Amino acid sequence: MPEQEYETVRAEVAERILTVTLNRPEKLNAFTPQMMQDLLDVLDAADADDEVRVIVVTGAGRGFCAGADVSSGGSSFDHRKAGAWHRDTGGRVALRIFSSTKPVIAAVNGPAAGVGASMTLPMDIRLASTSAKFGFVFARRGIVPESAASWFLPRAVGMQRAMEWVSTGRVFGPDEALAAGLVRSVHPPEELLPAAYALAREIAENTSAISVALSRQMMWRMLGEPHPMTAHRLDSRIMSQIGGGPDPVEGVQSFLAKRPPEFPGRVSKDMPPVYPWWHEGEFRPFGEPSGQVER
Repeated sequence: MPEQEYETVRAEVAERILTVTLNRPEKLNAFTPQMMQDLLDVLDAADADDEVRVIVVTGAGRGFCAGADVSSGGSSFDHRKAGAWHRDTGGRVALRIFSSTKPVIAAVNGPAAGVGASMTLPMDIRLASTSAKFGFVFARRGIVPESAASWFLPRAVGMQRAMEWVSTGRVFGPDEALAAGLVRSVHPPEELLPAAYALAREIAENTSAISVALSRQMMWRMLGEPHPMTAHRLDSRIMSQIGGGPDPVEGVQSFLAKRPPEFPGRVSKDMPPVYPWWHEGEFRPFGEPSGQVER
């Protein structure tokens, strides 16, 4: 990834792992429209860079993301001027994470509330510090879940737990998040990033980038399908396109030779063209005719 400075995040690549650090520590990394744009730009750059295999997202200072920056006061959520054309900024980030070709690991180092919690839902694996707190606090602010949380949260923890957290808006700790399956593991603060990096390295060092990119999209997209036949058709189509390619050949040869694999495939140029559904879904105001797919 080319070096670039961002206003609200830091992006650093090492060992094929991109670390994205939300970087407004004086505001507990509160989310702003500029942070949305910075995250969209970082994710675009990551997808275009074959040297990036895994993305780890964390926060600077003692917070992960305290939610939307409401320093403008009571008008913070007033989008009436945009009307039907308003697009939730957190939702744009969530949809971009959803469509990522790289796996995304959340290392939640501190408070994650509102959009700070919901933006982690389309991330593939979530680890939390013992200092982390979570809150889907929308009802306590007089608004509704955003960042497409009404789609992601019930899929992550089930409807009953999702509705409890959303309807009460209460803040809860990492042990409750772990018990509900919202996070994969809980770590002392000093062990959080090492644990995330160990997991990221296991992916980067042992797997085909194309296999992981395809598998990630298959798993997410199949969540909404009503019958496994859809998955069977997709499995069959993909296997027919990649089964004789260089990555499967290397996977078998390295296994038989008992050596680490060196997969040659590159996501940027070697992905099979099998996705009529490979997009984030279109956005248009209610009642408006179908238009062009947007980011």
